Amino acid sequence: MKDSLVIIPTYNEKENVEHIIRKVFSLPQLFDVLIIDDGSPDGTAEIVKTLQKEFTTNLFLEQRPGKLGLGTAYIHGFKYALAKGYNYIFEMDADFSHNPEDLITLYNSCAKGNYDVAIGSRYVKGVNVVNWPMSRVLMSYFASKYVRFITGMPIHDTTAGFKCFKRVVLETIHLDEIRFVGYAFQIEMKFTSWKYGFNIIEEPIIFTDRTLGESKMSSGIFKEALLGVIEMKVRSWFNYYNKKII
Repeated sequence: MKDSLVIIPTYNEKENVEHIIRKVFSLPQLFDVLIIDDGSPDGTAEIVKTLQKEFTTNLFLEQRPGKLGLGTAYIHGFKYALAKGYNYIFEMDADFSHNPEDLITLYNSCAKGNYDVAIGSRYVKGVNVVNWPMSRVLMSYFASKYVRFITGMPIHDTTAGFKCFKRVVLETIHLDEIRFVGYAFQIEMKFTSWKYGFNIIEEPIIFTDRTLGESKMSSGIFKEALLGVIEMKVRSWFNYYNKKII
């Protein structure tokens, strides 16, 4: 089996995509990269195709016809990773809000520690966010508090999008039954992993807001997360979660 795949969804990330790819490939540990581009009109996919001539064995591109949602992009990537035989599958943003160097920490938690899911957490040790306005920090922080209250999950950063999964987690979760497509998707993946009994760790990171390109965040995304979490909790009462596969 192959070892590690970093999944990076993109939409209009021409300012960042080459830099993030080169940074991941510069790390002292080998990670393959899968870019999932949702029809970026700014030429993001064309930049990746050019880079594939240089990185011929470890840079991959999946193109989709338009903006289909963050959650469906990751589900697409998860299925790709499982089909290709990867042991460790990562989620990461393209805009350097997630420091690629932290990939090694997340990897070590799953590959060398006794954990099935490793989360790059902004809130496990205080609030580690740079360049966000206070209103957004508070909205994000208290959204996670709310999710913990509703779901009972012992996770501080419930909306975090920087994660490593062992393949057994994605093999166990019924990926086609994951319903949400925005940031509620991030909550649902953690909640489902937790309900199946997988071991989860939060590793502290410093989250730095993007300096190039435009944010995809909106109030609608947070609304989906806040309302969707109640639906997700109620739905869980009627689901049977088989014990995890070893």
